Amino acid sequence: MSSRRTISIRRGPSRPLFRGKAAKFTPPRVASRGLSIAVLVAAVAWGGVAAADMSRSVIAAFKGDLVVTKSELPEGKTDKETISRIKAERLKELTGEARGDVTSWLFHYTAFLAKTGASELTMEFWIDKKLAANKRINGFDPKLPVLSGDLPIDEDEGLTKGKAYTVKLVTEKNAVVAQTSLVMK
Repeated sequence: MSSRRTISIRRGPSRPLFRGKAAKFTPPRVASRGLSIAVLVAAVAWGGVAAADMSRSVIAAFKGDLVVTKSELPEGKTDKETISRIKAERLKELTGEARGDVTSWLFHYTAFLAKTGASELTMEFWIDKKLAANKRINGFDPKLPVLSGDLPIDEDEGLTKGKAYTVKLVTEKNAVVAQTSLVMK
């Protein structure tokens, strides 16, 4: 029969890492991972910007264009088919939804940037050479040539139902990197 000896090391008084109700929850390693995931999810949700993966010929066909659609861009089997599907899905008029006495619009945009390198962009809505509204877009890789996301905007932010706007995506140095025309209905 073998004899086992247990050796215990005396460490002094132990104290919990958390006090109160927090002591009953997850250990620190899991909590920090959970916090990292929560921060990542919040950052993605706040910015609402994603990178679109497309071929060079599709990007070249729309370079400098801001494509507004109801949802994400369609893909075809070939580049030519993809380009024709994008052109077919592109919206020139956007119908809003009435919420009380205010009309709001939610649309999906894909910006084929004429120039990359900006760390922050602003989507500006112009009417008759006057700025009507703007929305800041950040949280994206400045090297990406194509950006995609959803954008909510309403009449309280300066838009008027029934008006035609020139929508521009502008860098912090006021360089226009993508634009389109859009009627808000």
